[in-house]
Amino acid sequence: MALPKILLIEDDRSIAGALAYALKNAYDVDIAASGKLAIYKTDSQLYDIIVLNPDLPDIPGIIICQQLRNRGLRTPILIVSLDHKTLSKISLLDAGANDYLTKPFSLGEFCARLRVLVRGTIQQAQTVLVPIPTSLAANGVVLDRQSYAVSRDGVNIPLRRKEFDILEYLLEHVGQVVSRDALSRHLWPDSDSYWTNTVTVHIKALRDKIDRPFALALIQTVHGRGYKLEAPLPALQQLAKVAKAP
Repeated sequence: MALPKILLIEDDRSIAGALAYALKNAYDVDIAASGKLAIYKTDSQLYDIIVLNPDLPDIPGIIICQQLRNRGLRTPILIVSLDHKTLSKISLLDAGANDYLTKPFSLGEFCARLRVLVRGTIQQAQTVLVPIPTSLAANGVVLDRQSYAVSRDGVNIPLRRKEFDILEYLLEHVGQVVSRDALSRHLWPDSDSYWTNTVTVHIKALRDKIDRPFALALIQTVHGRGYKLEAPLPALQQLAKVAKAP
């Protein structure tokens, strides 16, 4: 019988090695030392449980949780963190984590948490990974991930790569506010710095192509928070009035 497969997302090699050694007789342990590698692994393999250190150097744990859940991944996620703050726990649980264990912890408690989550996985049947859709669409905008083609209301719109990536991220979170920091981490996952000013420049270039030639602006600025993609309600109401006018 195959052992339950665990993805251990931990950048500290000594901790990752110690946990992998302790679990080797009960679990098939795979290690990812960065958020980017972890997301790649979950796109290509199925795991019974994920153990996540949220304090990774490349991508914050809350973003990893959100991205995995947005991809349709239902695998249980156990957070192991030095952060004792209640708000941190709530934020990660709200982002899709199933359990939260504070460091330092005993190996016995850690293994007990794993057993509970693995039992839940078995009871809910085998983990299902929903394929990432090849295209995204909202409010007349269509984005094709395979051909890198974008159109709005049937009009083809050529975009540069970063503009394409921003639009893709906004479409993945349509109707939700996306912060400049989140966009920066999405665009430059390997960078230690957040290029929020550059994000603003790319947003302007994207608006010039996606919004300016059309009647309704879809990319909205939410002051103090970030951006979201949707047609503003007052504009839609005005358009409806014009359409009904004799």
